[in-house]
Amino acid sequence: MNASPPLLKPHEPSPFRVLNPDSERPMLLVCDHASSTIPEELDGLGLDPFARRCHLAVDIGAGPVTERLASSLMATTVLCGYSRLVVDCNRGLLDNGAFLAFGDGIIVPGNTALKQAERKRRAEAIYWPYHKQIDAQIKRLQKAGVTPLFVSIHSFTPVLNGESRPWQMGVLWDKDETSARLLIEGLRAEGFLVGDNEPYSGKAPQDYTIDHHAEGANLPHIALEIRQDLITHPEGQERIARILHGVIGSIPGELRLKKHA
Repeated sequence: MNASPPLLKPHEPSPFRVLNPDSERPMLLVCDHASSTIPEELDGLGLDPFARRCHLAVDIGAGPVTERLASSLMATTVLCGYSRLVVDCNRGLLDNGAFLAFGDGIIVPGNTALKQAERKRRAEAIYWPYHKQIDAQIKRLQKAGVTPLFVSIHSFTPVLNGESRPWQMGVLWDKDETSARLLIEGLRAEGFLVGDNEPYSGKAPQDYTIDHHAEGANLPHIALEIRQDLITHPEGQERIARILHGVIGSIPGELRLKKHA
């Protein structure tokens, strides 16, 4: 039986981007839903241009905020290079939402009745390279004697199912309450209305990336959700990144994370 051809063509973007790959700062930033890019072969998954840019396809504003934070903190950062509608890198591959076929009234034609062989091809092209790169950066930092604070950054819609969501930020957590409390308290001190495991829960089996990488390696970790209307435009992205620089940047010191022999 002939193997399926590679999903990504040589000229297409990498499944991930790494910023500050040589940094030994005690933190690692990740953004699972940083991009709305869809491989050329998938022909936009049959979606119109608006749907390809909406929150189903990408965490609006999360990628630019993460990039700004990476620049100011000089922290190693891994960003996924493709839309979560191709494969959602923050879900287990057996999760029904890993290859979303319908959401918020939008049908995703390219994901309807998706065969297992195509799921596997997408995972091999994007999902596993992204997660393997995160593992590689954790191992690199640990080899250098660094225990990194694992920081996962997402964004959420101001309204869901017709209901307004009052939180400006959300901190999701399960195993590491200490780091979560530091983030919650730091953001509240900056005047934000912060959800404690709102608007989503961080309890297992949610937050696959945190569960798979941070909890598995016993790393301190935080998962941050930012309301999208705060970071739709560059001005908002810059403002939020500047505030997060101070809040998140202080946590490794609070946890006494430093390079060790």
